[in-house]
Amino acid sequence: MLWEAFAATGGTATMSDKQKASDLFIECLEEEGVEYIFGVPGEENLDFLESLSNSDKIKLVLTRHEQGAGFMAATYGRHTGKTGVCVATLGPGATNFVTAGAYAQLGGMPMLMITGQKPIKKSKQGRFQILDVVDMMGPITKFAHQLAAGDNIPSRVREAFRLAEEEKPGAVHLEFPEDIAEELTDSRPIPRSVARRPSAEPKAVRMAVQALEEAKSPVLVIGAGANRKMTGRMLHQFIEKTGIPFVTTQMGKGVIDERHPLFLGCAALSAGDFVHRAIEDSDCIVNIGHDVIEKPPFFMKPGGPTVIHVSTKTAEVDPVYFPQIEVIGDIANAIWQIKEDVVPQGKWNFDHILAYRTAEKEHTAPLADDARFPIFPPHLVQQIRHAMPEDGIICLDNGVYKIWFARNYTAYLPNTVLLDNALATMGAGLPSAMMSAMVYPGRKVMAICGDGGFMMNSQEMETAVRLGLNMTVLILRDDAYGMIRWKQANMGFKDWGLTYGNPDFVQYAQSYGAKGHRVESADHLKEVLDHCLSTDGVHLIDCPVDYSENDQILNHDIKELSAKL
Repeated sequence: MLWEAFAATGGTATMSDKQKASDLFIECLEEEGVEYIFGVPGEENLDFLESLSNSDKIKLVLTRHEQGAGFMAATYGRHTGKTGVCVATLGPGATNFVTAGAYAQLGGMPMLMITGQKPIKKSKQGRFQILDVVDMMGPITKFAHQLAAGDNIPSRVREAFRLAEEEKPGAVHLEFPEDIAEELTDSRPIPRSVARRPSAEPKAVRMAVQALEEAKSPVLVIGAGANRKMTGRMLHQFIEKTGIPFVTTQMGKGVIDERHPLFLGCAALSAGDFVHRAIEDSDCIVNIGHDVIEKPPFFMKPGGPTVIHVSTKTAEVDPVYFPQIEVIGDIANAIWQIKEDVVPQGKWNFDHILAYRTAEKEHTAPLADDARFPIFPPHLVQQIRHAMPEDGIICLDNGVYKIWFARNYTAYLPNTVLLDNALATMGAGLPSAMMSAMVYPGRKVMAICGDGGFMMNSQEMETAVRLGLNMTVLILRDDAYGMIRWKQANMGFKDWGLTYGNPDFVQYAQSYGAKGHRVESADHLKEVLDHCLSTDGVHLIDCPVDYSENDQILNHDIKELSAKL
């Protein structure tokens, strides 16, 4: 309408053709297909907030902390591939976004952070609350920019979304000063563009195929960058054709159904696990969608195995990662090209590699059946896997339990085990589960948090109840920062400085209007899980855990048993 009026005047805008820059900003977000904006607005966002209130396409989700809003926006990007959007005010609001921005950037999740700012054309309150937020965001984003004119909003928004979603996805930031927000402008949104990723170069594919065919025991390592629908499909076809076994990183879990007989395990520990021994016995490793941000589940050395890097970008050289062959381009296309060219070799032998997986299962089975109380972590993982449906989503916070779930929880589908092994921040589990429940209201969703991580963003329980979400929050209570305590024990230091008290989590949940439950035995755990997953609303489960054997099992038993093989 405005565009037609503008054209009818021969391209000469009148005051009646103009609109507030904040209205234009919202129209640009609508053009990008934004559904939600998460956040805690402040004084400097009020024009933006007023414009947002007039949108019938975008819903504001008010959170209780900017970090929760950022984690929700990042998880929206992780699930959908579209940019999640969050908003905060200047100063302290913007600084509260830093952890969530780094979480999205390192984890490869498209997210746009919008922050307010004081007027930039004239001083209103001196330097009160003013930080150089754009400069602060620069190192942890793909793009950080201050909007200095209303006319520039369409191009800057389009550029921000383009960069956020381009491989490798990540965080972007726009600062929107309040005097720019109230400017009048006749600019119009720029439509989304279509950009296809280039295909892998055939000569590189041929080199990869030759290396595979010359190998005796090749293996696939599936990383976070492979977690794309078409890539998973091509990988499944590749594995079925060749019979080559596969390993996942923590963030590659679920790309291929882990019930597959060729699944060797997840590299949850840094080294010394059964899965690491299998990789060490391989002479050709195809590393798919790998990023050095994720710890590589092998350590390269001169004269070691041939490593083929398959990704959208060239390998970032690292002391433990310097692949000899790189196949760069759309990953799904690259895998398809390799699959079409490769001829399965009779000399390939995977018996020894697959034996490590058999040994791991034999070691895990009796541990998972240990029904002691407080709950033993391997048993906890087994019971949650039994309770969750095939498409159920678990969202892990950060703690030592993450290793148990990465190792022992069988992922059936992509994006059903959301854990963060890039920034590996505490506090993301609950907001991540909230977003999952919003994106997939028909699926069962569970946040799995340590008591330490849960308390870092526990206030978002109010947001979850207010939104009417159906989800379960499982708190693994050991009254300590258990991951660091485990490391402390492993390094031979005395047990000191990492224990604390906790609220009564059942009453805490009830105070927010959620339903609280306390696990009293291993048998009771099963009952509580079944009840919570079959009943609507927000449930919180206080589950005491026994971490006393973490050091012995994870640092000693597994390494000794796998070394004997």
